[in-house]
Amino acid sequence: MSLAANADAGVARPSSAWTGWGQWLALITMTLDHLSRYAVPEAWGLDWIDSSLGRIAFPLFAAMVAWHGLFNTRDPLRYARRVLVIGLVAQLPYALMPRDIDGLILNICFTLSLGLIGGAWLLSLPARRGRGLAAWQMTAEAIAALAVWGLAGPVVEYGHLGLLMIPLYMLAMQRLHAPAATPDARLLGLMSALPVLVTAGLMNSSPMAKAFTVATCLVALLLAAGAHRLSPRVPFTMPRRLWLAWYPAHFAAIALWLTLV
Repeated sequence: MSLAANADAGVARPSSAWTGWGQWLALITMTLDHLSRYAVPEAWGLDWIDSSLGRIAFPLFAAMVAWHGLFNTRDPLRYARRVLVIGLVAQLPYALMPRDIDGLILNICFTLSLGLIGGAWLLSLPARRGRGLAAWQMTAEAIAALAVWGLAGPVVEYGHLGLLMIPLYMLAMQRLHAPAATPDARLLGLMSALPVLVTAGLMNSSPMAKAFTVATCLVALLLAAGAHRLSPRVPFTMPRRLWLAWYPAHFAAIALWLTLV
């Protein structure tokens, strides 16, 4: 059964036209961030990109994964596995990037994949509870989920807060997209957006980085609330192979450049 069906069986699926624009924006801002961080000399004075445009990429990637996991895929776990495969391919060139900290750090695809698995599990609980899920089993699953979150946080990019983004996005998008027939339902929809925005703010230290990250999340939540209807289709659809290959390929290119220079 699809996660979307579990969430709101009687609600029409929203338009995903905006994700065509999101793909281009996410890849461009991510690439600018990584070039300014790893490949460009500090003397060029481009470090401002890291705390501005570079803060758009992760919340945008997380929003698109949450959106597709909630509204478009019949099997969120299979979708999570595809993201994980990209992460496995990208891990070696990602590990070659110069870092200020030692130890194993897994790239963003691991964060997105684990976040999607967590979000799918969380949204499946009401339906499974209705089909007779025992309280002890739900408690055991919750303990296991917290254990995975605690253990994975220190070794994935964006840490514990990053792992929370997709589950929080999915909860908020589900509620914001659902029809609000009563004032209480509308208030609940608005309140569901707050954990996403607070988490986004906590992920960064500088005011500029906070502003870009929170603004990106706010736009994604507004799209779920109905603004998706206003988005035209992107005139140049990103080729699927480019979308799948760009993340590991651009790290490999940066690693090669660093080796040569």
